Amino acid sequence: MSSVQTKSDVILIGAGIMSATMGSLLKELAPEWKIKVFEKLNSAGKESSNEWNNAGTGHAALCELNYTTEKPDGTIDCTKAINVNEQFQVSKQYWSYLVEQKRISNAGDFIMPIPHMSMVQGEKNVDFLKKRLEALSTNPLFQGMAFSDDPDVLRQWMPLMMEGRDRNEAIAASKIDGGTDVNFGALTRMLFNHLTGQKGVQINYRHSVEDFTRTKDGLWEVKVRNEERNTIEYHQAKFVFIGGGGGSLPLLQKTGIKESKNIGGFPVSGLFLSCKNKEVVERHHAKVYGKAKVGAPPMSVPHLDTRYMNGEKALLFGPFAGFSPKFLKAGSNLDLMGSVKPSNVFTMLAAGAKEIPLTKYLISQVMLSHEKRMNDLREFVPTAKSEDWEVVVAGQRVQVIKDTEMGGKGTLQFGTEVVTAEDGSIAALLGASPGASTAVQVMIEIFKRCFPEQIADWEPKLKEMVPSYGLMLSDHPELFDEIKEKTDRVLGLTVAEQNQAVQ
Repeated sequence: MSSVQTKSDVILIGAGIMSATMGSLLKELAPEWKIKVFEKLNSAGKESSNEWNNAGTGHAALCELNYTTEKPDGTIDCTKAINVNEQFQVSKQYWSYLVEQKRISNAGDFIMPIPHMSMVQGEKNVDFLKKRLEALSTNPLFQGMAFSDDPDVLRQWMPLMMEGRDRNEAIAASKIDGGTDVNFGALTRMLFNHLTGQKGVQINYRHSVEDFTRTKDGLWEVKVRNEERNTIEYHQAKFVFIGGGGGSLPLLQKTGIKESKNIGGFPVSGLFLSCKNKEVVERHHAKVYGKAKVGAPPMSVPHLDTRYMNGEKALLFGPFAGFSPKFLKAGSNLDLMGSVKPSNVFTMLAAGAKEIPLTKYLISQVMLSHEKRMNDLREFVPTAKSEDWEVVVAGQRVQVIKDTEMGGKGTLQFGTEVVTAEDGSIAALLGASPGASTAVQVMIEIFKRCFPEQIADWEPKLKEMVPSYGLMLSDHPELFDEIKEKTDRVLGLTVAEQNQAVQ
């Protein structure tokens, strides 16, 4: 049995942070548009956006060392770090707009102030961290970042991590108080709760997208299975956004657009150690990122994170990589095999030949015992006790594989990838970090590509929601100070509230 539904302006696939962000933005920019959302699970934010399925870091390159690289001449390339920070500032501006306009309430339920630190060991890494801070300190976005290799200072910054260490160990850290912990699961649910009450918005849970067809009049017809009724439905729209996390790649391939060719994906599951001892949890208050070990991929950067979830403070360490052929936690073991098509088989084979070190790394990670994971943790917390920590399974990430000019055929991409059809009628989001943190900027870029006729009319509203729209805050320090003061105040991220959170 099947039914044909009425036409919509926009169809959003997946009820995660990306679709939530796009849907909420579009209702501000084009409130008369009709939007339909299809999610295969029974509620929003259950996969990659869920708070237990990601690190919850507001990615602004304040502590993530993989966003800065050392060039052969010894200088530090800060380009990616600055770009990521700029994009996170855009997200903060939009979130504060939503709070001010009462679209969402109680910012403390999804964002909390937390110091961000980078910690390194060994003289070479200490020198790198010092040069990194010197390079970043010239940019207004990184004001207030401090460096120390003094054991007494480090003991004040991170007492749990310094306990039991040799005072002669070469160790250093950078620290900035302007970091955040973001519960993207809570934010996703807030945004969908707001959208649920909006005119012209229909959110459909337990609906799985099965196929796409382009109609003669240029619309996309989406074949959807209603899982509760076990019926097939057909929904048409002018624009489709595929924001299904790891499940986006197979759906993109079903569209048949030329931009979907020569793209593959490799799933990587994540594991964290979660501390069960509340006394230990209370002794640490920061997100501390280290440096990936030699030969390990950027996604393996170890970090010890203070988290806030459901009103409770938690402490997690990781990530540890695992392997599953599923593209989603709720996916199928046939996902990886099914994603290999004639158009991408050589891309996938080339990646397999190139990424032998990654394969070895994943195998070694899968084989780790609890005690070996604890040994990795003890590089951060020397006094960690095995009985205080347990394994938590995080979300699935599908790393994008594509052919690039620089990397050649089958190059593994670490980051967020946006794929749009040439005519702008469909867009898909692939990849992983820093995705959620930069969701607002990602959506704005999609609007520019896919709605070129509307973007000029939307600019006044975009500037209302994101005052820095069209500008680089790095080039406008006074504007940055003004915007930061306001967004931090509205979102409850002021220094006074940070100190209160510590207490």
